[in-house]
Amino acid sequence: MLYFVQKKLKGSVISSLLLNKKLKVALTYNVKPEENITGERTPLSSNSSSLKNFNDTYAEWDSIDTVNAIRDALAVNHDVMMIEADENAFEKFRTLRPEIVFNVAECAYGTSREAQIPAMLDMLQIPYSGSDPLTLTTCLDKARTKEVLSYHNIPTSKFLLVESLKDLAKFDLKFPVIMKPVAEGSSKGIFDSSFVESFEQLKERLTELFSEYNQPFLVEEFLPGREFTVAVLGNGDETRVLPIIELNLNELPSHLAPIYSYEAKWVVDTKDNPLNIFSCPAKISDELAAKISDLALRTYKVLRCKDWSRIDIRLDAKGEPNVIEINPLPGVLPDPKDNSCFPKAARTFGLNYSEMINKVLEHAAKRNNLL
Repeated sequence: MLYFVQKKLKGSVISSLLLNKKLKVALTYNVKPEENITGERTPLSSNSSSLKNFNDTYAEWDSIDTVNAIRDALAVNHDVMMIEADENAFEKFRTLRPEIVFNVAECAYGTSREAQIPAMLDMLQIPYSGSDPLTLTTCLDKARTKEVLSYHNIPTSKFLLVESLKDLAKFDLKFPVIMKPVAEGSSKGIFDSSFVESFEQLKERLTELFSEYNQPFLVEEFLPGREFTVAVLGNGDETRVLPIIELNLNELPSHLAPIYSYEAKWVVDTKDNPLNIFSCPAKISDELAAKISDLALRTYKVLRCKDWSRIDIRLDAKGEPNVIEINPLPGVLPDPKDNSCFPKAARTFGLNYSEMINKVLEHAAKRNNLL
């Protein structure tokens, strides 16, 4: 396995590695329903009442612009068909029989939702990009992920799974803590108020959110150090860490907690008014970069990720890296003005958007013996 900390390959070298065999590719996806035909979204103000009433059900789904950008990138070299990830998808896969599927579908229902499309494809014996149903389901369940990491001695903050308020009888964590819905992504359900500093506050917030999200919550000790996100690309000996990104949480408004919350990601940090929140490559020592890269690769291997993933890491009070989350379906907003981490790391590495998407497809095609 390889990792690259501060180095960048020349674009000509990377481009020569891209898959040049033409394939019949299906792109399977979900588009945010609140978007209109132009791709515009209803603006959300930053006041608390707007946030309270905002429906974040589809926060994980992609924009029209992102889906079109992925399609256009694949279409440079391949024949592309579009298959929306809904209840009609299985029959479309069965009838159209693509050679391979590029999967960015999140789906909507249940804690296994990210695994639903791959499970269909496994049944139909159609290859696809990205991780398999087991890995996708495991990584979506934050508590189960931390249990697997803990078993393999991969550092992660101390935590408690709270399925009801009765579970707080087992509470033995140090404040402050962070509380998160156990099976959500894109900072869904992680608000500024998820940073909790007392037991009474924790109990009050859990009471409110249990009914809203209808699922258990993960409560974990807050790690006070610097935060990083790591894009990992490839399989086996070709797996590599792209340039590490640091989240500059000191750029957040002073009234917000030092976490990349829903407010920070979707309300404060916008294309029209972007925060200078990401540094890529991260300004860190070679020693720390090596530690972070090694931790990311170990995590990627232990969870059996395939083709690509993004791994979030935060330093503890002693400055040691801990894994806080794994996203095997990373977001890939195409506009460089958007703070989208995987494309940002890829650009620093030397891959433009189209090359990045096609490299993921290449790794999936190689893994499935389509070359």
